[in-house]
Parts: sequence; structure tokens; C-alpha cells
Amino acid sequence: MKKLAKYFSSVLGFVVLSIFASQCFAQSQSKTADSQKNQIGKYVQSIYGILDLLQEYYVDEPDMEALYHGALKGMLEATNDPYTTYLDPTAFRSLSDTTEGSFGGVGLSISKPYESTPDKPAYVEVVSPIEDTPGSRAGILAGDLILSVDGVDTSTITMEEVLDKLRGKIGEDVEVGFRRGNVDFTKVLTRASIEVPTVKFGTIPISKGKSIGYMKLIQFTPLTAERVQDALDSFDYSKTKGIIIDLRNNPGGLISSVVSVANKFIDEGTIVSTKSRVKFENSVYSAKKGNVFAKTKGMPIVVLINKGSASASEILSGALKDYHLAYLVGQRSYGKGSVQQVIPLSAVDGVKVTMARYYTPSDVCIDKIGIPPDREILFPKIEEAAEKQYTELYKTNEIEKYVSAHKNMSEKDIAAYAKVLKKTYTEIDDAALRKLIRNEVTKTSGSMLYDLDYDIQLNEAIKILDKENFSTLVKKAKTLKELQDAAQLEEKKEDKNVIDAK
Repeated sequence: MKKLAKYFSSVLGFVVLSIFASQCFAQSQSKTADSQKNQIGKYVQSIYGILDLLQEYYVDEPDMEALYHGALKGMLEATNDPYTTYLDPTAFRSLSDTTEGSFGGVGLSISKPYESTPDKPAYVEVVSPIEDTPGSRAGILAGDLILSVDGVDTSTITMEEVLDKLRGKIGEDVEVGFRRGNVDFTKVLTRASIEVPTVKFGTIPISKGKSIGYMKLIQFTPLTAERVQDALDSFDYSKTKGIIIDLRNNPGGLISSVVSVANKFIDEGTIVSTKSRVKFENSVYSAKKGNVFAKTKGMPIVVLINKGSASASEILSGALKDYHLAYLVGQRSYGKGSVQQVIPLSAVDGVKVTMARYYTPSDVCIDKIGIPPDREILFPKIEEAAEKQYTELYKTNEIEKYVSAHKNMSEKDIAAYAKVLKKTYTEIDDAALRKLIRNEVTKTSGSMLYDLDYDIQLNEAIKILDKENFSTLVKKAKTLKELQDAAQLEEKKEDKNVIDAK
């Protein structure tokens, strides 16, 4: 055991020293940094002392590997940054699966709070469903909570354990309990091969033979810029009245990818900058002249965002907004304005560390704040009476049974069945009933490119491009810096009013 303890100490010392001796910290020459480095030896000795104490006196034989994982996990959790984490073998494997481009899973991007209390259990939250996966085809939405996986309460297990349960052998079922608002429901999802998706595109016909180019950017991968170019090339610009870039439920991806996409619309200037106390993480990503797609110059663009739009999708929407090139419609975005690097510690584990924060062209960091739309369009809240009926409907599985017995349902069939359901579920909106049926119908055929029957945010974007004075709208829209300054000024006024009132 003494040897194991020394080995653990050596490993821990190597981890600490290798990280802190890396380029990022070697470049920091401040007295404060030097002082912190001098403390490392003391901390390592203290940790070794506790380990030696456990090895000598703990009532049971201690598990060295478990103590190693626990020490690293606790150290990184102490940063109170949900994106700075220890990647144990399970999480590291999951990250590798994602990097390789495919894995067996249900297609849900998720997050989980660190702290769990009786008043606020740390349930897993769906950041966004990945397009055309079991999760998205089952109708799971950004903001839904995952309460359980195969009967295990997610508030009692780690993020890595949740991922391990959701992922697995392709073709096997996993039972997942969800909560949407106050409605609890269960879905049995069949694991499929999840490939990192990129872009879907097509045209939306409007009045007088005109159309709108529609691009749904699902995630930013090395292929996204190429697929965006495919979309732009496909539009008939003699008929195209505008372009809609749909970033809803886009969880982000590679910064290099989003910069390449933004450069197709932004001819010059900063697209995004990153700032850090680490010198080499301070970067400015600028548009390269000549890379902009000529046919998009002066083209009206509406960007759709919601609370599932995060990270790289916020970089694109923020840049287009700051340059007055696009009008934002929908809901405030997620607010992930930080940049992470993955540092392997061995062949099977590593750490993910937030190294910088990114800033929009007008020099605003939207981390934990998000980007507000220029025109907020929210889906109606579910009233209490409707919540009860949703719960009843989910429990019966009658939509699933009906669709299974009536193959290849048309829109006319969907509308007719929705009317039948409406007689029982009177409090649920007609369009919502049709959407629930449509989700079930498209489970096997793949999701629709767009849903004009249900999607009020998309319909608003179409109306703006087809009926309104886009030029006036986009010119009047404030940059993120102007919005930030206005908010700070309002705060000062409120503070002054409080003081004056006293």
C-alpha cells in the first residue's frame, strides 16, 4: 500500500506539474502566478498526507483509483464552472465517440447542475435534441428535464453516469423519464447510430412566385461551412426574397467552423475574439476579404434563435446582429460564451478546462446572459388544465398506437385525427395536437425540414421577409454593445432612484 500511495502521489504530482508547466502557464510571468506556483508543492504534500492517512488508518482498504478520480473531480468542480470538468474513462470515451463522428445513443445534448438539494434536485436538462435522432423524433425539446434513465433518478448520479446510461448498443431500448413544465412523461427510445449532423436546407414558397431560402444549421462541424455553401448555391436568387438561418437548438461546435460560415456573409472585420489571462488564448478571428458569397450581399437575412442556441451558434447570430446584416427572431439564446480545451492525462482520461471567453464584434461577452432576439416570439405557455391533459395523453400512448395502425398518414389524415383527439383533450391547442401526431408519423421517415402549421417563430420570420420593410428593421436593431450600455444605464437610474427614495 505504501508503494501505491507513492505511485498515486507521483501521478498526482505529474498531473499537476504537467498542466502547470505547460505553455499556457509558462507564459504567465506575473508575481501572482509565481506565488500560486510556489503553493502547488505545499498542496501536493497536503494531498499526499491525507492519502497516506487513509492508507494507514482508514477502516477499509482504500481504492487508489477511486481516490484519484475523486481528487481530480473535486478540484475541477471547485471552479464552479460547469464546463471545466474531469473526464473519467467513461466521459473521455464518450468525447472520443463524438469526435470520431458516430456512437450509439439517443441524440440529446445535455447539461447537469453540480449541486442537488431536496428543494432543487440536480436533474439533467436537455440543451438541445440533435436533428433526426431518436430524441428529436420523439418530440423532446430544449429545456425538458430528464428525471430518470431506466428507472435511475438522474439527480442522484453524475453527468458521466447519465451519458453512460443513455449511450450503448445500437438497437437497444432505454426508458427515459422527462418533465416539461409540470408535465411528467416517459419515452422508450431505441438507441441509434448518432452521427454529428450539419446542415439541412431547402426553399419556402411565398407570394407571387417568390421564395425564401431556408437553412437549418444543426451543429458546427468541419463540414458545416461546405454544407452552407451547398445551400447557398442551391437557391434561385432570381426568385429568392431573403434567407432564413435557423440556429434553434444548435448547441455549437468548432469555432473555426462558425468563423468560416460567418465569413460567407461578413466581408471584413472581426467575427469573434477570445480573451483570457493566458496570452496564447487571446485571439481575434477576422473575415477574410474575398470569402463572402457575393449573392448574399444586401440579401435580407433573418436568424432564428431559442434557448437551445448555444456557443458557436451564438457567435454567428451575435456577429450578424452586430454588423446589422440579420434580424434575430425567437427567444433569448442559451448564453455559453466560453471556450474549452481538452487536455489528455493518459490514454483513458483527461480534463476539459475553460481557457477563454469569446466576445462579439461589438466587444460583448454573452456568457450566462445570452443574446436577446430583435423580435421575441414565444410559443404559448401550457396552462394547468392543458398540462393535466398532456400527462393523460402521454400515459395512454394512444397517438403512438393509432399512428402504428395507420401507416403513411397524410396532413389531411393528421388534421382529421387531431379533431378526434380534441373531443377528449379539449384544453390542448389544435396545432399542438397536430404536432404531436406529426412527430409520431415522422419517427421512421425523418423529421420535416420545417413545419409551417405549428412553427410560429418560423412564420414570423417569413412574414418579416415577405411583408415588412427589412432594411428599416435591421438598421434600427441595436448592436449587443448598445443593448448592454442601455441596460447598464437603466441599472444606474434604478440605483439612483433607490438612493433618492431613502
